[in-house]
Amino acid sequence: MLDGPRLAPLSGGKPNKLVVLLHGVGADGQDLIDIGAHWAPLFPDAYFVAPNAPDPCDWGVGHQWFRLAVRDAHEYWLGASAAAPKLDEFLDAELERLGLTDADLALVGFSQGTMMALQVGPRRPREMAGIVAYSGRIAGVERLKAETRSRPPVLLVHGALDEVIPVAALQETEKALRDAGFAVASIERPGLGHGIDEAGLAAGAAFLKRIFATADV
Repeated sequence: MLDGPRLAPLSGGKPNKLVVLLHGVGADGQDLIDIGAHWAPLFPDAYFVAPNAPDPCDWGVGHQWFRLAVRDAHEYWLGASAAAPKLDEFLDAELERLGLTDADLALVGFSQGTMMALQVGPRRPREMAGIVAYSGRIAGVERLKAETRSRPPVLLVHGALDEVIPVAALQETEKALRDAGFAVASIERPGLGHGIDEAGLAAGAAFLKRIFATADV
């Protein structure tokens, strides 16, 4: 079972929302849990967790959701689909442990973590609250429409100068999601490389506020 750093609700009470932060290749949960700490005052009843990916990174540092050797669409699909059951198992266990449902769940991914969020989210039978996808792309674009089981709203944020995953992936991913019937918002951050800036964090927080408020109705 996956595990990683966690932040209990600042309110000290029972959590009413779960935010799962999915890191990129060569990193670990500690790299993203600070986002939870940044957002926690805005969501005092939310529980944040940043699981470490299941495999040691081939680069010798951190973890990876799947191997990146040739970096092509087929490799992304094979890797993301193979790792998905482990993430699904973790999400199911966390929701059960906290007494929450998919409607209370948001996934926040960065880079390879975004690939995992966009792999798992649409294929879960019950719709989660939403997905925040930073600096990533979708794997298996051509398979998405046929395999979609639920359509959570998605926010895509990408740096215009991303040197790892070019910003063209933003348009490709947005089109694939829209064609499959998803509600999508996208933000291209000028001057930003492969990372998350303050404007991106603020946009993510605003998106979570909106989707969580909707889930409470």
